[in-house]
Amino acid sequence: MAFEATKKEWGELYAFFRLLADGHVCAGTPDCKKNESQCIPVAMVQREEHDGTRQYIVENEEIHIVGEKIDKRVPREDFGIVADLVFQAMKNSRENEVTSPDGVEEFLDEVAIFDLEAKTDDRTDFSVAFYDASAPLVGFCVRSRLGLMIPLIDGGRTANFKFEQTGVKFAGPTVNKINAEGEEDDVTSRMLMIERLGGVLKYSDVADKVFRSNLAMIDLHLARVLAEMTRLMWLDGMTKVTDLTAEIKKINPLKIKDELINKHGYYEFKIKEFLLALATGMRPAKLYNGTDSAIAGFFFVTAEGEVLCYQRAWRQNFVDFLFNNSRFEKGSTEKDKYGYLERENNVYYFKLNLKIGLLKR
Repeated sequence: MAFEATKKEWGELYAFFRLLADGHVCAGTPDCKKNESQCIPVAMVQREEHDGTRQYIVENEEIHIVGEKIDKRVPREDFGIVADLVFQAMKNSRENEVTSPDGVEEFLDEVAIFDLEAKTDDRTDFSVAFYDASAPLVGFCVRSRLGLMIPLIDGGRTANFKFEQTGVKFAGPTVNKINAEGEEDDVTSRMLMIERLGGVLKYSDVADKVFRSNLAMIDLHLARVLAEMTRLMWLDGMTKVTDLTAEIKKINPLKIKDELINKHGYYEFKIKEFLLALATGMRPAKLYNGTDSAIAGFFFVTAEGEVLCYQRAWRQNFVDFLFNNSRFEKGSTEKDKYGYLERENNVYYFKLNLKIGLLKR
């Protein structure tokens, strides 16, 4: 009997089956190509189900599945066949919900997979032992260009920046007129109207004190840089992190020396450090102290079905991938509570929201 699941759920399953079928994984380059010279064997994949932990041990011709209530072997080629069926189903569907191909549900029962998305508390999708099944486990998340990708930072009220409205003092009716300008998510129109009426939006602070401190762990002035990049996204239409960083270098909001900008690559370095922190577990509302989380990297599924590995062990490659393939995104103004003039202690503030995701292509 066929069932439906999201492309995100199928993407996680596809990457899992592809690793078991291939028995190895190659590093991805910063531009999402396979690096054939940097491939490592996959010895075992550990995955959590609602009824316990499963270990899928890669042998020459078989996958040895071991769990609390299971101990069996399944031909490795079967995982490859099912992976191809899943890939084709995702690629051929324009909808986010994809119907299971013939035979897939029966195979999932055979290999004891009942949850398409693994049940973990540490935000990993599954863990991998490289080279040898007794090697330390490394936690990974799956990101797939075949479906919707979870953002690196998914906005939320705690990821808002506050800009103080200065220049002129607006009367109440003017504020109401500004806030009524354009459609609900038309933040740009309201920002431009403030400018036309003589107002200036001056960066003030991070709305949430935990996120403010988290950003300060990377750099005391990182919040100002990210706020300016967010402002540029709305006013100039730029979204790619590479383009926004290039513009920030010209604007130089921190007024640092040219040598630090161009010879040391200050702004690029700080943004890469921030993206790496996000990719490996930093969240706006949760205290971040720099300690490594269980997430050590990504398995990235390309539009062609290649599964590429990016991990902390290949640090420079990982940060370059994140830098080259990330973009600023626009979240819901209603959900994230930003994009309007709001009064606090007789001062008007305009909030902008930080949301960053991976490029779809």
